[in-house]
Amino acid sequence: MKYRKLGNTGLIVSEVALGSMQFGGKMNMGNLGQEDATRMVKQALDSGINFIDTADVYSLGESETLLGNALNGIREEIVLATKVRLPMGDNFNRSGATRVNIMREVHGSLRRLQTDYIDLYQVHGWDSNTPLEETLRTLNDLVRQGKVRYIGLSNLMSWQAATAVMLQEHLGLEKYVTAQMYYSLVGRGIEHEFQSFAEYHNIGILVWSPLAGGFLAGKYSRANPSPAGTRFAEAGQFVPFEKELGYRVVDALKEVAARHGASPARVAISWLLGRPTVSSVIVAARKAEQLEDNIRAVDLQLSEDDVRLLDAVSDPGIPYPKWMVLQLDTAEDPRSKILHPERYADGGRWKDLRGTRWSG
Repeated sequence: MKYRKLGNTGLIVSEVALGSMQFGGKMNMGNLGQEDATRMVKQALDSGINFIDTADVYSLGESETLLGNALNGIREEIVLATKVRLPMGDNFNRSGATRVNIMREVHGSLRRLQTDYIDLYQVHGWDSNTPLEETLRTLNDLVRQGKVRYIGLSNLMSWQAATAVMLQEHLGLEKYVTAQMYYSLVGRGIEHEFQSFAEYHNIGILVWSPLAGGFLAGKYSRANPSPAGTRFAEAGQFVPFEKELGYRVVDALKEVAARHGASPARVAISWLLGRPTVSSVIVAARKAEQLEDNIRAVDLQLSEDDVRLLDAVSDPGIPYPKWMVLQLDTAEDPRSKILHPERYADGGRWKDLRGTRWSG
């Protein structure tokens, strides 16, 4: 196993983290019971993983309960993360990032996980019905009380995350140190703006669904789009992406995998580990051999040709205003070539188009 810092903190976490959405039977995402969950946790720890992620909403608390049992006696040896925000019952006040709900749910998570502190407490999404300051002050109180060590965000748009971080700075509150976001070779949307935001604010990205719900494991094809026993066959498509793009990416993954004697899944995870600001990639395997293969991605060194192929086949294009930002900053500002010559080693992607076809 290899390790990295968790965002801009001094905490060290494994490059691959164990996810636990597959623990429990209320979400149809793996349906692992206590025996299998305990076995998977042991395998992860034996392989050097020291970072485990869960959420209160996973099987409505069952995942946390199973994980707490599996960690009995060894909890302090690992970095433990969970989340709050999504509905935990029919009562509408058991939802959201309100002070009432966060305070209630943090105690529920602590009880189910059988611990007196959470290393990383993450808000599972934006709450448009609650004042942002209420959420941020509550999270700050949890850190001050010692119930939570660090806080993170998840599934936010760039402007939402930036607003939160700037408000934390303005009010002198505990700052977000991580962002748990969906990222994969068929889901590169965070590259448009969010990745730059995270890099600027020294926020570590925790990747969820690195294999796009299992699609990038290579089992799916145009001729057999939903093989029996796969997640797609049991629960449908987990994250949205254009299928034809997905098949082209899988073809490229298989090509690169053949060069290295590796699996497509391992190549997909290795590619993510090479992306900027990534602190850890969360894998949620259902079988021991899947977890073992995913973990081996940390030792797979992709060549420049491998990366170029994967980048090209999965390229989502660059939307406005990012292309304008890059055009102005890297092509028309002469300081960039002086301060960042490495960006122009291969000629650079962006050219000064003034006086030709560009105007604006």
